[in-house]
Amino acid sequence: MKTIWHNLKEGLINIFDNLGFAWWVEIITQNPRCTYYFGPFLNASDATLASKGYVEDLEFEGAQGIIVNVKRCKPDALTIAEDLGERNDRKVRPIFGL
Repeated sequence: MKTIWHNLKEGLINIFDNLGFAWWVEIITQNPRCTYYFGPFLNASDATLASKGYVEDLEFEGAQGIIVNVKRCKPDALTIAEDLGERNDRKVRPIFGL
């Protein structure tokens, strides 16, 4: 059961996020070259505390060169992939292709 504080906090986060005042965790990885955004959070300390779990997950998935920034922003996209490489399976051919 959610507490009154939890409901109030969620409402404040939504308001802050709509105004661009919410805190987000920005994680940039060098390999693969991606930028990830996690949030929104009501304050920087909540975002910093949560960032540790996000970093652990990315390390487990093999990401390297991880840089973490906690900042106020309003990201347009939650994941920005710069070089995921070629994802085409060469054994698969399009139905209408040659």
